[in-house]
Amino acid sequence: MTDLLHQTLAAASKDQPTTTTDGTYLERHPHGLRERRAQTITDDRGSLFEIWNKQWAFDDQPMEQVYITTLRPNVVKGWSLHKTHEDRYFIVKGTMQVVLYDVRPDSPTRGHLFKLTLSDQARRLITIPTFVWHADYNVGQDECLLINMPTKIYNYADPDKWRLPIDTDLIPHQFPGARGY
Repeated sequence: MTDLLHQTLAAASKDQPTTTTDGTYLERHPHGLRERRAQTITDDRGSLFEIWNKQWAFDDQPMEQVYITTLRPNVVKGWSLHKTHEDRYFIVKGTMQVVLYDVRPDSPTRGHLFKLTLSDQARRLITIPTFVWHADYNVGQDECLLINMPTKIYNYADPDKWRLPIDTDLIPHQFPGARGY
């Protein structure tokens, strides 16, 4: 009996802390990523949460375009990278993992992989810096609804989007069983 206990414990991995006692997330972020947690105000009629307010001084980039994208369960959109603009993500519905890989030569987080979970249970606004590969992965049961407010207008003639396949060997992360590109 003792051998089974030791055998299973030797193969197990110990959980790492994910929050502090006051509920602060301990997630690591790529250098330059900003976030702002949303406050939800609820009453007997429903709820309200702010997505963007100029007074927050969240960043000094202009608000140029806003669009909504959806993501079906167990689907990945990515890997993609932008050279000239940042994405600003805000999830409205669902649970999505944003996987980020920093390849910027002068970044203190160069070569690091990061996973952020965005959820309608803990909404937040995040930025994805230029030259950071990112993939959006719906890890929930329902379709995700995501608002993006990029810092530059989409250029239909010359898109600022670079892609790698989701199963690339160039990024140290896999999405086993997921569909997408």
